[in-house]
Amino acid sequence: MLQPSRQQVLRLYKHLIKYGNHLTLTDKNYFLGRVRHEFRENRELTNPLEIEFNFKRGETLLKKGRIL
Repeated sequence: MLQPSRQQVLRLYKHLIKYGNHLTLTDKNYFLGRVRHEFRENRELTNPLEIEFNFKRGETLLKKGRIL
């Protein structure tokens, strides 16, 4: 499979932040902090499989509204 481009990753980050700002039944600050932490922690990944897994994890969160 193809590795997501930088633009796709940034778009995912933007959508997750927007999603977090509209949460009502959970702590927004915790969610937003967690998203930022995950992106910072994973920005140095070089293994294509790990990058793809984390990208799909973020997409799944947006689609289903929950974490894997």
